[in-house]
Amino acid sequence: MNTPNEIAARLIEQCAKKNISVSTAESCTGGLIATLLTDVAGSSAVFLGACVTYTNEVKMNLLGVDPAIIAEHTEVSHACAKAMAEGVRKRLGTTYALSTTGYAGPGGGTEKDPVGTVYIGISTPEGSFSTRFSAPSGLDRMGVRQAAAIRALELLEERI
Repeated sequence: MNTPNEIAARLIEQCAKKNISVSTAESCTGGLIATLLTDVAGSSAVFLGACVTYTNEVKMNLLGVDPAIIAEHTEVSHACAKAMAEGVRKRLGTTYALSTTGYAGPGGGTEKDPVGTVYIGISTPEGSFSTRFSAPSGLDRMGVRQAAAIRALELLEERI
């Protein structure tokens, strides 16, 4: 089984070989993806920066998420995750960008998206998409955040 640090190191190595730059926009993971990436020596060659956009106002003002997306779909949605990834990729000028938005718990969540639901957005030169991730049940807040951060790195690695 790969550790989070091994996944991050592989991703940094792949990005360096392919001359790919990366940025992140994190809500529920609160900078954990950026931490995993910057724990890798030499990451500054490919990781340009991150935005922790915890509130809707910051998502809209810093990343350019359209208020209509949040009004129609909520901030925990495919549309918002996709817009966050697109926004940070555009603002930081990177090749790829990752985003996360979800319910880490213990409160929050909805019937459709219970605690542990995280939407992960990826923006690439070919387009943007998002995926819904459900953290394993029984995890506490930090466990949900860590699981989502690891899954986001895995998704980007698969994409690259």
